[in-house]
Amino acid sequence: MPRHFAIRISLLIISALKTKKRRKFAEILQISAVLFILPIYFFIFVCYYIKVIFKACKTLRKEIKMKKFLTALIAFVMCFSVVTTAFAATPDEISESDVASALTLGLAGCSSNGNSSTADSSATAGDSTSVTESKAEGDNSLQKVKDAGQFILGLDATFKPMGYTDENGEIVGFDIDVAEEVCNRLGVKLVKQPINWDTLTTDLNVGKCDCVWNGLSINEERQEKMNLSEPYMKNAMVFVVKGDSTVAKMDDLKGKKISVQNGSSAQTILENSAIKDDITISPIATNVEALQQLELGVVDAVFLDEVVADYEIKNSGKDYKKLAEGLEEEQYAIAFRKNDQALRDAVQKTLSEMKADGKLGEISTKWFGSDITIVK
Repeated sequence: MPRHFAIRISLLIISALKTKKRRKFAEILQISAVLFILPIYFFIFVCYYIKVIFKACKTLRKEIKMKKFLTALIAFVMCFSVVTTAFAATPDEISESDVASALTLGLAGCSSNGNSSTADSSATAGDSTSVTESKAEGDNSLQKVKDAGQFILGLDATFKPMGYTDENGEIVGFDIDVAEEVCNRLGVKLVKQPINWDTLTTDLNVGKCDCVWNGLSINEERQEKMNLSEPYMKNAMVFVVKGDSTVAKMDDLKGKKISVQNGSSAQTILENSAIKDDITISPIATNVEALQQLELGVVDAVFLDEVVADYEIKNSGKDYKKLAEGLEEEQYAIAFRKNDQALRDAVQKTLSEMKADGKLGEISTKWFGSDITIVK
């Protein structure tokens, strides 16, 4: 192999001199350096995997799983294939992309084997905690927010009284006031980012915001796709009709048209309810538009959060009434990206501190007349 290697290097240098192009010569020298390293790289890993295979064979004799043996064998074959492929090509066929590809494959194979060995060791020791700690150490979500100096909150800016745009064009609300206080304590600025509620998961995951904090109801789908905080407020889903409506109970809704916010948990509940086949469901972008349709007589009822219904009945000046019967009780939480555990925990810890020192109750009383939060 050394003789063939020397011949290949010589051919590469001669080829470079013939071209009389310095740039080409530099590129070929770089490739030559890589090819010089590869035999050493190959020799080291051959020795290593022979040792690993020998140990695995001893393990087999003790009737323990073959996983370690197979992993080592596969990694050995991968490394051998990479090196032999690199040396099988003629000098004219060798390119920077070929070398880069070979190195990438080789490193990926060795990295994969290293991870498997680590996993096997952890499993043997029964130490799953170390894996969790390793993930936590790699989570820089909180540090990113602090480095940026801002915390971006995603919301439906029409969701009264949790977060909405007032008559002055300012985004205000209970959730906004709480988030402002959390940001003050974390030493960052709050940035309010309106999003579409039916694409909230996508907007969060692509980085349009750091969290979704706007009366977000907890459900199974959201728990699977996002990292949710502990619940901070109770809620229920209710029907709202006009004050002069003949609808007084749920049975009266049969044959009626009901508006609901598109992409909301209210829509999911209504579409899976016992009355779904007896009503016409009319999804719409926001609760504000749903109530406007009710006011205009386009729909017969609106199905929405009780927190919103109570606020609208009290403050809108419109003649609305809430049916005594609802469909489901819920709880609100804050949503973070699935892996943003550090940021989620920092916000949760701050909320608990605010509950303990009375600040959270003070904000709740401002918006609801009493402390209705359930933060622990």
